[in-house]
Amino acid sequence: MSERLRGERLRKRAELKARGIDPYPPKYARTHQAAQLHQQFQALAAGAETQTRVRVAGRIVARRVMGGAAFYDLRDQSDRLQLHATRDLLGSKYKIFTDLEIGDLLGVSGRIFRTKRGELSVHVEDFQILAKALRSLPEKWHGLVDLETRYRQRYLDLIANEESRQTFLTRTKLITAMRRFLDEQGFLEVETPILQPLYGGAFARPFTTFHNELKRTFYLRISNELYLKRLIIGGFEKVYEIGRDFRNEGVSSQHNPEFTMMECYQAYADYNDMMALTEQLILFIAGELEKTQLVYQGHEIDLTPPWPRMTLREAIQQHTGIDIGEHPTLEGLRRVIAQKKLHVDEKPTWGQLVDELLSEYVEPKLIHPTFVIDYPVEISPLAKRKSDQLVERFEVFIGGLELGNAFSELNDPIEQRERFLQQEERRRKGDEEAQVLDEDFLMAMEYGMPPTGGLGIGIDRLTMLFTDSASIRDVILFPALRPRPD
Repeated sequence: MSERLRGERLRKRAELKARGIDPYPPKYARTHQAAQLHQQFQALAAGAETQTRVRVAGRIVARRVMGGAAFYDLRDQSDRLQLHATRDLLGSKYKIFTDLEIGDLLGVSGRIFRTKRGELSVHVEDFQILAKALRSLPEKWHGLVDLETRYRQRYLDLIANEESRQTFLTRTKLITAMRRFLDEQGFLEVETPILQPLYGGAFARPFTTFHNELKRTFYLRISNELYLKRLIIGGFEKVYEIGRDFRNEGVSSQHNPEFTMMECYQAYADYNDMMALTEQLILFIAGELEKTQLVYQGHEIDLTPPWPRMTLREAIQQHTGIDIGEHPTLEGLRRVIAQKKLHVDEKPTWGQLVDELLSEYVEPKLIHPTFVIDYPVEISPLAKRKSDQLVERFEVFIGGLELGNAFSELNDPIEQRERFLQQEERRRKGDEEAQVLDEDFLMAMEYGMPPTGGLGIGIDRLTMLFTDSASIRDVILFPALRPRPD
């Protein structure tokens, strides 16, 4: 925006103050939102007048001044509403009204009518300036498409793009529906620490901070798993938390360093129970959003359960031709990957390389709801063992997105200690994402933890699915971004 245009707006602000008009009053008592009026007067005929007086407020998003008459479009959170002002009705105030600009916030009182062209409108009888905008909206702001501007100045995106507004309204409704479902299933919503003396529950590098009074290092949590399991040990049999996790890792279309997770834990359940819960939960959310038949990135998706289950071994063999069961060593798996000319990031363990094959060659092809089950124990240190090499774990995929992760939780404290020690050994060898040994958690486990099923669902990716969004940045109001180039 040019300084000349901003200077013009500053001049108009000064003129308002010189007239004794406060351009930033503390309050405006409105009676209706725009959507309420559209609903209430939907049967009002074209050209019809009413004696109903209303008070509405919002941002000016369009203006047309034609001599002694002016038409403005006012937008609030719910919808748009047309304003009709005339010199005859406003008198000396008409000049002030027509000096208002796109972007200014305005309160208006007047009678409801419908124009001959069928536009529901308000005859402006009085008005109050609620905030003088000192910056004009960017050029071509209707349908603002520049991604840098949309992400860095989300407020402009929300002003300009109805689709973006609906995305974030859907996100809120999704979380509300998730809470309602879990509450009705008897889960107790709890809160666990975000600042933790030890981080755990996932493979990730943490964000680190220092508490001056306690004189100790703390970490922003990478997961709330270990604290929620403490509550299961304490006797709460069904718990859940919806909150932020933080992982000091790269950004991509599916990753943001700060993201929202729902984790829930149920005593006396296993991963089969959590699969059933996942189906019911996502189907309930879809019903609340009226989206049981989805279209995601051009794919039609049916959420009707039951969803197919396939082992990780079957999934990788189907999509790569590699039977990981016949190549149970790191070197053997590396050789067959090279023979088939597949390209994955180099990894230091067999389990991690298996996970890379899943991410690269299987996940993008899992469009319809699918549970991939039974994962390597070395990448699942908190899950109950199913065999020497596998654990009772699943991930759920829809639309090529990994939406959730779940276990039959390991509740043997002796085996859990051994798993933690194996992770510690990996840390000593340079794996910065290996999990840390948590003595306090192990002590809690030694008091007895019941058989438990656990589930984590990524709220951001689930919102991507239900809003047909290709990037996680489109569903996070203020995503993490690299600094602007100089």
